Amino acid sequence: MRPRRPGACPLAGRRAPGLELPPTDMSTSRLTRRPAAAGLVLRVATSADWLPGALAALDAVLVDHAHCEKKAAANALSLLQAYPEVPGLPAQMARLAREEAAHLAQVLQWLERRGLALGRDPGDPYAQGLQALLRTSSRERQLDRLLVAALIEARSCERLGLLASGLPAGELQTFYARLAQSEDGHQRLFLRLAERVHGAAAQTRLAGLLEAEAALLRRLPVRAAIH
Repeated sequence: MRPRRPGACPLAGRRAPGLELPPTDMSTSRLTRRPAAAGLVLRVATSADWLPGALAALDAVLVDHAHCEKKAAANALSLLQAYPEVPGLPAQMARLAREEAAHLAQVLQWLERRGLALGRDPGDPYAQGLQALLRTSSRERQLDRLLVAALIEARSCERLGLLASGLPAGELQTFYARLAQSEDGHQRLFLRLAERVHGAAAQTRLAGLLEAEAALLRRLPVRAAIH
């Protein structure tokens, strides 16, 4: 077996060993059943310390995950509101928001099953650090928003896949394996939109953002959270 590429999504394009994944929901299939698009490859992999800490504090990770899904749905609607003129973007973001909201509902069901409350969002230093990289001119900001969304989805794909690989066989493992595949489709969607609208400039800017994301990850402490 070939070694995993640094920072590659663990489940991109294949199933985790031993996992039989149920069919994705309708919105997932509509988003991802398109001609395959190349996904981005993160420059650094998640620290080896992250998975043991996440498994030891799984309740905290589940609560954080719910907040992540909430913000992903809100971001899709925000992009729809900001860029209705981009061909295809409104319909794709509407479907994405619906899917992310469905994922939120599913994570909230896990919280309820475990007797957990959602609580207030304490903030995400990782996402905040990436948002700080957005440029101010309208066209550059549009490109950066699409690429930062792709970066967040790619890192989420990696982390959810790691959780699936570390959890015991069962419903929660299958749930995270399925969601990791969804996140892979989402990062490809955002990258495809960026390349369609901005052409070669998308890959040029992406190279710089990938390096910045790697530097940010090295600076931030490892914590029991999706990011």
